[in-house]
Amino acid sequence: MMGTKLVEVASDGTVTELGDVGGPVTNLVTFDYSFTYLAVCSGGRLYYYNSTSGLQQVTDPDLGTVIDFCWIDGYFVTTDGQYLIVTELTDPFQVNPLKYGSSEVDPDPVVAVLKLRNELYAINRNTIEVFDNVGGDLFPFQRIDGAQIQKGAVGTQACCVFMDTIAFLGSGRNEAPSVYMGVSAKTTKVSTQEIDNILLQYTETQLSQVKIEARNDKSHQHLYIHLPDRTLVYDFGASQALQTPVWFILVSTYSGIAQYRARNLVWCYDKWLVGDPQSSNIGYLVQSIGSHWGNQVRWEFGTLISYNEGRGGIFNQLELVSLTGNVALGKNPQISTSYSVDGKSWSQNKFISVGTIGNTNKRLAWFQQGHMRNWRIQRFLGDSDAHVSFLRLEAQIEPLVY
Repeated sequence: MMGTKLVEVASDGTVTELGDVGGPVTNLVTFDYSFTYLAVCSGGRLYYYNSTSGLQQVTDPDLGTVIDFCWIDGYFVTTDGQYLIVTELTDPFQVNPLKYGSSEVDPDPVVAVLKLRNELYAINRNTIEVFDNVGGDLFPFQRIDGAQIQKGAVGTQACCVFMDTIAFLGSGRNEAPSVYMGVSAKTTKVSTQEIDNILLQYTETQLSQVKIEARNDKSHQHLYIHLPDRTLVYDFGASQALQTPVWFILVSTYSGIAQYRARNLVWCYDKWLVGDPQSSNIGYLVQSIGSHWGNQVRWEFGTLISYNEGRGGIFNQLELVSLTGNVALGKNPQISTSYSVDGKSWSQNKFISVGTIGNTNKRLAWFQQGHMRNWRIQRFLGDSDAHVSFLRLEAQIEPLVY
């Protein structure tokens, strides 16, 4: 979708308009598909598309307002926030009001519906209920009481299927928002205290517009939390290896914090296609450059606290063991490091050259890097011109004698 237009993007980037859903589109749309139709929920309405009949709206008045929907077992299941509504098996354009269902364990509103392992998940604000298809003449899905999750999502797009679970941004009743993975009545909190503190900077209304999506690529399993001015990413593989939640932050700016300009990732034509939330651009992710839409952006990372049991030390040398030589053509970029001994104030940035393109033997070393009396944190900063891969950090530390 581009605005109100349903479009097709060819492998060469050519965009073809397929239809227009009309009306104001203020929120993100939802897609799903059956054997016959590609369906889209936009502006509270439900549309079907196929190459034969084009784009058609479901006009049955019994459908009501469509907040979200999914396709399961031949049904399109929608929600208006209060009821779970199914289309007819023989005609997806028809709705029987006698076949309405509901999510009634808690009086919180339904914000989304998802399908996992061919079970229907009704995502409420404070709870998640699970349904199984049992057939019958009325609402064909029956609640699985033992699978209920006592937490819910803050918004329609604030949940997705990730690593065979439901990942969501939300909370239980009378709880602050966090990020969870839940399935079969169990939840695992994956957000850290730092991530929770970032989430508390936003209102409930702002968080309700958050988009969550998953990406599984080259042994990396990433969960993207698209906030208004940045994107938080949970690294499942690294978290499993280190046995602690691992997060990083994505922004599309050279300084400060700004919106990450790659949303709605789709694996197609053997690459990851992305959309730019600030324009109508469609692009794709590559490994060879680090710029965003041709604009220079920064990267930075820091170390854990270096603690030597209260004994001080002099840092004679720091070296980032790196794969260099893959920088922008005609550039000789610099990267810097700084340190803090209290976590609040930082030393001046010390810059070194990364080298030019093809210079794979370049060593990234800093000398005379000060001292620590008790503990210390190191930070490194560069930009997309310095497209460098880092392996490890080595330090030559001399004991400090008082």
